[in-house]
Amino acid sequence: MDISQVFPIYKIEQDMILSRQGDITATYAVELPEIFSLNPSGFQAMHAAWNKAIGVLPGQTVLHKQDWFTSKAFRGTYAGKDHSFHSLASERFFEGRPHLEHRCRLFVTKRPKGSKLGNAAVSNLLRKSLIPEEHIAPTIREDFKNVLGQLRQILADAGIGMRPLTGDEIAGSTLRKGLLEEYLSLDDTLVLQDIEFKPEWKIGNKYVQLYTMGDVENLPSSVSPRVRYEPYGTDQSEFPVGFATPVCGLLPCNHIYNQFIFIEDHQKKLKELESKRLRLESLSSYSRENAIARDATAAFLNEAISSGRKAVKAHFNVMVWTDQKEALGQLRSLTSGALAKMNVVPRQETVGAPQIFWAGLPGNQAAFPVNETFDTFVAQATCFFNTETHYRTSRSPVGIRLGDRITGYPVHVDLSDEPMSRGLITNRNKFVLGPSGSGKSFLTNHLMRSYYEQGTHIVLVDVGHSYRGLCDLVNGYYFTYEENDPIRFNPFFIEGRKRPDTEKKESLKTLLYALWKKEDETFRRSEYVALSNALGGYFDLLDSQPDTFPCFDTFYEFLDTKFRETLKKDGVRDRDFDVDNFMYVLRPYYKGGEFDYLLNATENLDLLHQRFIVFELDNIKDHPILFPVVTLMIMEIFISKMRKLKGIRKIILIEEAWKAIAKEGMAEYIKYLFKTVRKFFGEAIVVTQEVEDIISSPVVKNAIINNADVKILMDQRKYQNKFRDIQALLGLTDHEKAIILSMNKAKEPGRNYKEVYISIYKKVYRVEVSPEEYLTYTTEETEKLKVEKLAATFKDRKQAIRVLAEERKSTLS
Repeated sequence: MDISQVFPIYKIEQDMILSRQGDITATYAVELPEIFSLNPSGFQAMHAAWNKAIGVLPGQTVLHKQDWFTSKAFRGTYAGKDHSFHSLASERFFEGRPHLEHRCRLFVTKRPKGSKLGNAAVSNLLRKSLIPEEHIAPTIREDFKNVLGQLRQILADAGIGMRPLTGDEIAGSTLRKGLLEEYLSLDDTLVLQDIEFKPEWKIGNKYVQLYTMGDVENLPSSVSPRVRYEPYGTDQSEFPVGFATPVCGLLPCNHIYNQFIFIEDHQKKLKELESKRLRLESLSSYSRENAIARDATAAFLNEAISSGRKAVKAHFNVMVWTDQKEALGQLRSLTSGALAKMNVVPRQETVGAPQIFWAGLPGNQAAFPVNETFDTFVAQATCFFNTETHYRTSRSPVGIRLGDRITGYPVHVDLSDEPMSRGLITNRNKFVLGPSGSGKSFLTNHLMRSYYEQGTHIVLVDVGHSYRGLCDLVNGYYFTYEENDPIRFNPFFIEGRKRPDTEKKESLKTLLYALWKKEDETFRRSEYVALSNALGGYFDLLDSQPDTFPCFDTFYEFLDTKFRETLKKDGVRDRDFDVDNFMYVLRPYYKGGEFDYLLNATENLDLLHQRFIVFELDNIKDHPILFPVVTLMIMEIFISKMRKLKGIRKIILIEEAWKAIAKEGMAEYIKYLFKTVRKFFGEAIVVTQEVEDIISSPVVKNAIINNADVKILMDQRKYQNKFRDIQALLGLTDHEKAIILSMNKAKEPGRNYKEVYISIYKKVYRVEVSPEEYLTYTTEETEKLKVEKLAATFKDRKQAIRVLAEERKSTLS
């Protein structure tokens, strides 16, 4: 049969579909919340919004919500993009990763007055000609548009976005398929395909099956907008998903979930049901089934009248397909299992499948066979609606690649700029919490690598050498203390031998004061003036003697000669400035002294423009002299970047913060950072294993928690019995607690990844990376030694990682 002989669509006019029977259909693309992101009250709000929206629709209206879930595979971008070593490895790693692509369409059909719903025997698919029963008056269309405006506003208030589809999107063009062609071919290719229902249902090369929910006997005895998702639930928390989610985002195959609501004249509907009850009453003595049906009808009428509920007809179905005939058995098992999770008795439709399929065509909803529907109330019907979609990827140029929770499909997540523009946060600071082994250093490596490749200046304060591999790969500066290669700085070196600005002078004065005085010693005004004069005289000397190299040694020599003479000439007394004491205390930092290396570096001097700097403090964190000096140098370096690099993103990340903030000076620095860094396009990130580490520092506790709007938590199941303390400190809701405690439960077999919770999105993501990235970030000693050994052999770390990555791939496969 030529489809044009029975095709029910007359034309597309004003972006609406007109059928040959006089039906007019508005079409929308619907944007739903992401899966696993709604809390119980969120599900209730969504449910109430749909109920209210359907409530404004007049009689003779059909609402059809159609959710498409189609299997897609990730396709990496290789051409036309400047890939780094790691980003290219990531593209290759995720190549072909499958996932379900979701799109939701909403069709609202206004039937002509006096028209009736179809039935299986007289579906317009079986008619030889289609003649409209009446023409649509212009006023009817305007009234319909007003109703649609109300529906859109109600749903928008609940966070459900609706975009009207254009005529080209509905009908298609020479370059793309429209909704009609897409539905009739079950894909978006431009090739037209045959449809046959016998001997088996096929559309092109696709084998199709239909499972219906149109009989109340097969439906659950009770429904709810949400259900408990057992794989992610715990004894202490309930993890909710939508009631229909098992046949939507959690059904791993190509399928369409159709949701039909038929709104009729309410009073007329009640009269019909009353007539039905009377007929059953007269027949009840002949059959117990009639008596039961009579009581059920009476109860339904009582509920409708007493509570004012709106009676409607409804139908739901799942249409699945595959291009492999041998996969039909597996498809049947998957779909039946998903329906069983909803407490629905699976029923595969065969006889009525063609008519139901035909009525699902956009614009032909009014032709749905009425014998395939059941009577219910709006509130019960909308429990069957799909309320969630897949994880969305950000189009922001800034962010990190993570994976969605179901398949690990890569999504781009912006943790900084997009949340600011959306009003989710007021600063970009981050607080990372995770016990040992939860993968927090791995995550921060991945985060820093991503930000570095996006042009960010990064300063890291580390303990444990977690960033050595990444630093070497990006040719950054790595400052650490080893006996044969101790940590070195040169605070007196200024690029271009420029004179220091006021802030630099203050930083140098603070450093000299820290070297000279103990924390409990006072610092007099006269001493402050003397240090200012000393620095001014020293930089005058550098201006007049271009051959003099700026460093602590030459500064010390200047103090011992010219500055002494100046003090003597000016008559400065020892009680105002004890130069001998000052020189004696600073002597260990001069050549030949115990710490002569510390402030006399001759290499790695351009720290302002170096974009990746790591300070490894593990060996000096308890040193009474080195640690305060290094702390001050870190302060000076980052503050200099913060204030001088205009329009460039800056990040300071402090690993295992408690080891650093135990010192009062560093605590004050972090407090200052967290409060002011946002003003300079900067981010401060603190990483720690225990919340107690932060709580134990009263200076830092409120500064970090209150000024870090992005909280990132790794697996907390180790602390689930004492999670209330963490929950109270971070201000987490019970729903956020449920999400956090669900991390790393029901992980996908065969995949190597950890999960992470991002507070601003209230979602869990996978941290899954390529073997090349893994070998760069790993903190496992044996794996790090393998990389170092092979890098020494090849004299090329990237080549070493490539070789080991290939070995790792072959082992995992």
